[in-house]
Amino acid sequence: MSDSVVPDRGATGRGLKRIAMMTGAYGTRNFTVKDIIDGKGRRRFIQTLPFSVEEAEAAAEAGIDMMKVRFDPLAPGFATDVRRVAPHTFLSFSMSLTTVASEAEALRAAYAAMEIGADSIMCQWSPRFMAAVAENDVPIEGHAGLVPRKSTWTGGLRAVGKTLDEAMWVYRRIKAFEEAGAWAVEIEVIPHQLMTELSTRTSLVTVSIGSGPGGDVQFLFAQDILGDGAPPFPRHSKQYADLYAMRNEMQAARVDAFKAYIDEVSSGAFPGPQHLVNLDDVVLRSFREQVDDEPFDDEPFDDEG
Repeated sequence: MSDSVVPDRGATGRGLKRIAMMTGAYGTRNFTVKDIIDGKGRRRFIQTLPFSVEEAEAAAEAGIDMMKVRFDPLAPGFATDVRRVAPHTFLSFSMSLTTVASEAEALRAAYAAMEIGADSIMCQWSPRFMAAVAENDVPIEGHAGLVPRKSTWTGGLRAVGKTLDEAMWVYRRIKAFEEAGAWAVEIEVIPHQLMTELSTRTSLVTVSIGSGPGGDVQFLFAQDILGDGAPPFPRHSKQYADLYAMRNEMQAARVDAFKAYIDEVSSGAFPGPQHLVNLDDVVLRSFREQVDDEPFDDEPFDDEG
């Protein structure tokens, strides 16, 4: 076995690659950026975005290929915890659109993410900000198609790319990310035929969310996969569990339990004999006799007390 590969002790059964992070610390990963780029057009990678540490841990145990993780440089605790529970999984730390306001801030935020174990940076920044990060060899990903936080420019939360002008606009955005030095691009809610065409016309690894099977990576939020929210869910998603119903059932069970407790305390049914600690009758009589003989001082504290 090569020195660059160690056996996987996790759930995936795949070998892990040794890496050195930008901090100089060593670790192991299921995939590197190079692995994913080399896999373009050859295999489809699978990605999710967890909303809790428990979801991240479950996804890693299930063998998910990649995860996106929301990251705030001023409050990095969640991302740090996800890296802790998914130490071998390829993680892209996702930055808010308003996190940075200059190239220097973009680079500093990217470095902050890399310092706690990010494998890549996902952003909605301008190509100029992205270029400042890529110039320093930090792997960075762009966002094209429907970008929810910029949806006022595309007419709201709707599919983008259904006209020739929009399709060309999406294509040109992707090319701008290429020129900026990005290695991947998330493409959200565009026609699936366009997704297939774009994937073959860019060197970037394409991440499809709501854009069909033509991307190099298939991406879906954990909340949608788990059914962990009030319906309706996005049309492009599929629910493989119904945690929302389970949570509602749990909440109803909580309410019922509290009501039953209140009722039994009010009626005297609780506490019952099985909940009580008994005192020996001899000890009880002796206690009563001693208490009755004990002098009572209704001013137990002196003036200085």
